[in-house]
Amino acid sequence: MEEAVERVIIVEGKTDKKKVQEVINEPVEIICTNGTIGLSRMDELIDSLFDKEVFIFVDADDSGEKLRRQFKREFPEAKHIYIDRTYREVATAPENHVASVLLQANIHVHSKYLF
Repeated sequence: MEEAVERVIIVEGKTDKKKVQEVINEPVEIICTNGTIGLSRMDELIDSLFDKEVFIFVDADDSGEKLRRQFKREFPEAKHIYIDRTYREVATAPENHVASVLLQANIHVHSKYLF
């Protein structure tokens, strides 16, 4: 049987990755951009992701917005997940908020974070 499309979440940093890994409850590859991303790295990334379902989950700050704009331009097929601006960063947002925005993107999360 053919396996479902692999899912990938692109985040900015290691602390974001840790937060997302803690909350999700399905096999998802999480890629860190470590902030801004050069064109050659972006091209490599896009080449490796063309057959996957990709989500962009970056901070609600200037660097996150810059990265998001870059992905919208270079990789328009990606789906965008937004953190509430009041939390600014994925890493510092409460787990239940991260879980609810991931759930809205149809990503399975641990139910203990949904309360």
